[in-house]
Amino acid sequence: MKSSEIKKAKTIYEVHNLIRERWSPRAFFEKEISQNDLNTLLEAASWAFSAMNYQPWNYYYVLKSDEENFNKIIDCLMPGNKPWAKDAPLLLISVAKKNYDDGSPNKTAMHDVGAANALLMFQATSMNIAGHPMGGFDYKKCSELLNLDNNEYEPVVIFALGYLDEPEKLSEPFKTRELIERTRKPISDFAFPVK
Repeated sequence: MKSSEIKKAKTIYEVHNLIRERWSPRAFFEKEISQNDLNTLLEAASWAFSAMNYQPWNYYYVLKSDEENFNKIIDCLMPGNKPWAKDAPLLLISVAKKNYDDGSPNKTAMHDVGAANALLMFQATSMNIAGHPMGGFDYKKCSELLNLDNNEYEPVVIFALGYLDEPEKLSEPFKTRELIERTRKPISDFAFPVK
């Protein structure tokens, strides 16, 4: 059975297929993502809801073909992400703008960037582009690399994006992780009526 079938969410209630099919693989095929397809993903992200329609997200990207800059981003990753992320044809960094233009803190900035990231991933799934968001990276090193003002901007996640390949190309423990069914907490563990 293919990893994409194993990873398809087995839901109790009917949810959209894009939600059921989205997962975070580690095996990527070498084929590049075109600039047009990348722009489509970014366009999808731009339509996320955000407080006061502020849209507090920035995205920075690098193709694997830009070996020097690609390797700089790979170097920001934690050791558990480097062995497989280096095979992705595209790395994309989402960044939150922490303050409004008047300098006051945007308390929903991370939430809003998360919403944009989710729309980006649903669009990617609809285009058969796989993505794995990673929080395992050196935030300070990444900020310095992108020349971010830490008072204003904060990296959120780095996405490895590409076309799904077979898990056999991965070393362990990554290969096994590609072939294990996904699970989620039951609704009763996280949703409660107001009393």
